[in-house]
Amino acid sequence: MGALEGLRVLDMTQYEAGPGCTQALAWLGADIVKVESRDGDPARGPAGHGYGFLLWNGNKRSLSIDLRNPEGRDLLLKMVPNYDVFVENFGPGSMERLGLDYEAMKTVNPEIIYARIKGYGLSGPWSGYKCFDMVAQAAAGAFSITGEADGPPMRPGPTMGDSGTGVQMALSITAAYVQKLKTGKGQMIEISMQEAMTWYLRTAVGSGKYGTRPAQRSGNGKSPTSMLYKAKGDGPNDYIYIMGTTQPMWENICKAMDRLDLLEDPRFATIEDTKENMDALVPEIAAWVAARDKYAAMQALCEVGVPASAVLDTTDLYNIPHLVERGFVHEVDHPELGTIKVLGWAPRLSESEVTIKPAPVLGQHSREVIEEDLGLTEEAFNALLADGVVQEWSQT
Repeated sequence: MGALEGLRVLDMTQYEAGPGCTQALAWLGADIVKVESRDGDPARGPAGHGYGFLLWNGNKRSLSIDLRNPEGRDLLLKMVPNYDVFVENFGPGSMERLGLDYEAMKTVNPEIIYARIKGYGLSGPWSGYKCFDMVAQAAAGAFSITGEADGPPMRPGPTMGDSGTGVQMALSITAAYVQKLKTGKGQMIEISMQEAMTWYLRTAVGSGKYGTRPAQRSGNGKSPTSMLYKAKGDGPNDYIYIMGTTQPMWENICKAMDRLDLLEDPRFATIEDTKENMDALVPEIAAWVAARDKYAAMQALCEVGVPASAVLDTTDLYNIPHLVERGFVHEVDHPELGTIKVLGWAPRLSESEVTIKPAPVLGQHSREVIEEDLGLTEEAFNALLADGVVQEWSQT
């Protein structure tokens, strides 16, 4: 069984932060019913199954309801008592305008856990501002520590503002669910994307001496034993990152390079010396790396205990033997796209097993979920369908 089997979640989220949260819960065994408008999650795109949607909505069921129709809103509220959790990440005030705020949900289900992801939270001078991933990262300081030391702030690559917030909400929901099992009480959970992002900046914040000075950018490294080097090859990602942080690691870098003579040079005797004489040492390490492809250089260093990795691109992740052998790459059968590959879920629980499934087609489970939750007859569901209150997908 999945660890969270029995936990039922109404997922009224879009794009990445909310869907990332609920997919994490789904991959731990929760039953996630994704509530979508007639147009669906905007991440679906024009064809209905954009890459962003496919990658963040696996193992969910799709229910399409017109919530601007009072009958659709009432239908959703009738379903709420069947669920433990409601999750939303719409713009400021959206749930209130729909009449689906915490008070409305709590009226029909006093034990509901109502989870809200907002850019800047529900209070404070910025609470009414809209926010997306990179806006949250800029507001949390991530841009300020990314980039070359003498260059401008730079946009980070990972979408941590969304996915990083989502996984914190998933943890919070799980904690609230445990508390509910003990007390029988629900609660509201609020997470600010700006505040969530600061969790991932704590090491950099520490280097700023508790807010007394800004942390500095350091580009691809500020130490010859901890930086990016160009490997053999003409590809845009033919690089390796080395992170030797201790004296034994520096000695093992020399061992891997078959350059123990470097340790006899007083300029490089200790790892602290290497930082003081960076301009002289970097060309020596760079020449060694440049003579090897990134995987050979990585292997030589790792086998003597030096942390290092080839720079993998996003295609490598689907094909690298290590991840394939570990079963991290999954093939799933999508009802419209056929067989596609998706990456798995990092946490591995010895007593929890959940098969990874594809993201749903819009309205794919509308009939199934409504009949299951409300016991409607086929005739009653068809009436809702005819009135445009709900929408379903059928394979033709």
